[in-house]
Amino acid sequence: MRGYFFIIAAAVQWGMIGPFARLAFQEGVPPMEVAFWRALLTWFMFAFHAAITGQTRLKREDVWMVVIFGLSGVSLFYGAYQMAVKQGGAALASVLLYTAPAWVTLLAWIFFREKITPVKLVSLILTLVGVAAISWTGKTGEGQSISLAALLFGLLSGFCYSLYYIFGRHFSGRYSSPNLFLYLLPIGILGLMPWVTFSHKSPTAWMALVFLAVVSTYGANFCYYASLKYLEASRASIMATLEPVITVIVAWVWWQESMNVPSLIGCAMILVAVVMVVAEKKATRS
Repeated sequence: MRGYFFIIAAAVQWGMIGPFARLAFQEGVPPMEVAFWRALLTWFMFAFHAAITGQTRLKREDVWMVVIFGLSGVSLFYGAYQMAVKQGGAALASVLLYTAPAWVTLLAWIFFREKITPVKLVSLILTLVGVAAISWTGKTGEGQSISLAALLFGLLSGFCYSLYYIFGRHFSGRYSSPNLFLYLLPIGILGLMPWVTFSHKSPTAWMALVFLAVVSTYGANFCYYASLKYLEASRASIMATLEPVITVIVAWVWWQESMNVPSLIGCAMILVAVVMVVAEKKATRS
């Protein structure tokens, strides 16, 4: 039960990224500045954690991989996700983020020669059809247009999210999460700097930014890895798919975001595809 408690807590915290990002936008903070402060404030948390636990080493041969990961997994990922929320809303951005398993399947086939099994192929098709269903009518349930930019930024964030698996395979067993983020985040922050326009921030805006960093990034990461002490990684990954569900519910209640029937069907297809891929991994390992 502890494992399920931690993974549900992680999903809830991740699921609040979109709604709290929208709060920061409402207070006049641009998307790229939200990404910048999220990365910087989170870095203080990971740096403190790494320092007190003595996890600060970095092998020279890993430096270039860390640089690439920092630019793609922080600069591009954080920025693309905030732009997706800004352009299409928190609910749509969160669902498109979970196209990541489809990207992982393709990247693992290209880089690691992992076989595309029938289950993976079906999940890829479901993901593609799901994205098509979301963009088919071009409208949300509120009658607002779903822009091409919203779809592209959402898919880009999903692609960047999938790179955590690719790079994770390289760094697995070498570095802890605080140790790795100690170096990833400063690189990502530098990558974001040219695109950031700083604005005046109200107390509410600062509250939203601190929440995104402390709760939705550092806190979610802590709970996720705590859950792995009690749950199999595959089971934890399946439970983590609660994140977009939570985002959709919170965005509906808080921001009155809604989607039409084709979009909801598309969202369901993407989530089913995620569960299929992760469940197959679990069955293979067992």
